[in-house]
Amino acid sequence: MIRIGILGDIGSGKSHIAKKFGYPVFNADVEVGKLYKKNRKCYRKLKKALPHYIFSFPIRKVEISKAVMAGSRNLLKIIKVIHPEVRLSMNRFLKKNKNKKAVILDIPLLLENKINRKNDILVFVDAKKKDINKRLKHRKNFNSKIFQKLKKLQLPVEIKKKKSDYIIKNNFNNYLLKKNVKKVLRKIL
Repeated sequence: MIRIGILGDIGSGKSHIAKKFGYPVFNADVEVGKLYKKNRKCYRKLKKALPHYIFSFPIRKVEISKAVMAGSRNLLKIIKVIHPEVRLSMNRFLKKNKNKKAVILDIPLLLENKINRKNDILVFVDAKKKDINKRLKHRKNFNSKIFQKLKKLQLPVEIKKKKSDYIIKNNFNNYLLKKNVKKVLRKIL
């Protein structure tokens, strides 16, 4: 099985492009959302770690946002609880799809958390800063302060770009994107 990791800046369109590959996608952000909604064990751990912010199950993103805004130590507490669970979900996903020709890993902190393997194919999604900013402002519940805190967790975009095997330019035109993804896929397979 070929593991294809999708890298890029927040808001560059990684998740959208990941789906265009046509292979099973592991989306870490979706998994985190599921953990907040369905995982009582995570709720109990977060409630214990952040008793002044986490009040109810399912966990509301507003509670998480308030905890993050109150201090960077809170973000580290959240990461300590959530990341191991996301890793378990990813391992289940990989086991379930072990007979597929390829899988797509849409994990924002793929390199930072050393989830990638040496032989993974890394694809960088390159988008213009002004296009990214325009898209982020249209996101529901967009908070620029939280965005800045999350950005600090990530490697600089230039480093991710250098470590990538392929670069897909995202000009947010679906037709061109499909064409570019197919071209990269042909090279990989």
